[in-house]
Amino acid sequence: MTADAAPTAGSEPTPNTPNTKHKGQGVLKTRAGYAWIGLVIAALLGIVVLIFILQNLDQSEVSFFAWNWNLPIGVLVLLSVVAGALGTALVGGYRILQLRRAAKKNT
Repeated sequence: MTADAAPTAGSEPTPNTPNTKHKGQGVLKTRAGYAWIGLVIAALLGIVVLIFILQNLDQSEVSFFAWNWNLPIGVLVLLSVVAGALGTALVGGYRILQLRRAAKKNT
């Protein structure tokens, strides 16, 4: 590390010093920090979903086209949420592809 790369008192932080502080602010926010927060939130939501499933273990009959089966209500709700998320992702992915093709065509 060179002498000019090290932060000095009262100087502005440089891109090479990611953990320096601004006046009146905390540590700079990073992508890794946001990813960590996202993982913690996802873990908490997973625990809540697990509790929901464990509290709703009553069997329910499901009929879908020609198939019939029995599943716990909590699992049915989880499967319906996953199916909805996959459908949303497919529609969103298709739209992103459309926009990318249009952007390439205009350049």
